[in-house]
Amino acid sequence: MRRTVVIDDELLDEAQKALGTSGIRETVEAGLREAIRRRRLNELRQALGTIDLDLSLEDLWRMRDAD
Repeated sequence: MRRTVVIDDELLDEAQKALGTSGIRETVEAGLREAIRRRRLNELRQALGTIDLDLSLEDLWRMRDAD
């Protein structure tokens, strides 16, 4: 489906650098995919909730350093 939109040139340039894209269509589509991916990740985080690990900060540091 064809659309006509006005896009700020500086915003487009910055988005292209951030997304590693070159064309306008490729950049817009990558931005839309990224927005959808972030929403889905957020929904997943909310669905999973939180888990009480009953660990102190020191415990976490020891676990991290053990690897």
